[in-house]
Amino acid sequence: MSLTAAQLAAFIDHTLLKPDVSLAQIEQLCAEACEHQFFSVCVNGSWVAAARSFLEDTDVKVASVVGFPLGAMSGDVKRYETEVAIDDGAHEIDVVLNLARLKAGDDKYVFRELCDVVEAADERTVKVILETCLLTDAEKIRACKLVVESGAHFVKTSTGFSTAGATVADVKLMRETVGPQFGVKASGGVRDAQTALAMIAAGATRLGTSSGIAIVQGLAGGGSY
Repeated sequence: MSLTAAQLAAFIDHTLLKPDVSLAQIEQLCAEACEHQFFSVCVNGSWVAAARSFLEDTDVKVASVVGFPLGAMSGDVKRYETEVAIDDGAHEIDVVLNLARLKAGDDKYVFRELCDVVEAADERTVKVILETCLLTDAEKIRACKLVVESGAHFVKTSTGFSTAGATVADVKLMRETVGPQFGVKASGGVRDAQTALAMIAAGATRLGTSSGIAIVQGLAGGGSY
């Protein structure tokens, strides 16, 4: 695979989801995204309006997490959180799937919740976080099928807040399950150019990372890979 640093940057959701983030850090995140031409910034819901303001008249999108990081709250809460994020200017929604309900075999609940979020997103891109480190392969496959059926647009590996992040094996499994056209986002532990390129080679079409600058600079330092 051969990608330039600029091409790789277009895969990246430049992410800052720590609980103690300041407005100045959000502004810096947005400035970095513009400088390196990342696809988007990904922030907690309370920062969506600020990020949208900082990115006004740019091509960088704003993604908001929903139900983050556990995914265990009421589906009605996730729907409302999505509506608020869209009202505040979010272009994309990264929602955490309800893992407990999935593990319990309550696919009807999971599907209904995802459909509600997709509806609330009002045709904006919805990425569904599976938290793959907590699922069996069979559960990952079931989850991916529910996401596709719900009308969402991406399956995503991880929050980055659990026991492990993205793996090449999980990205491959997700890609095989959702087919060639559906979005797959690798997130969690993607910190260097080599890992980023391995995730893309495995089938990822988006990368969630707080190490985007290091990734593109690492690639730039060695030319295209």
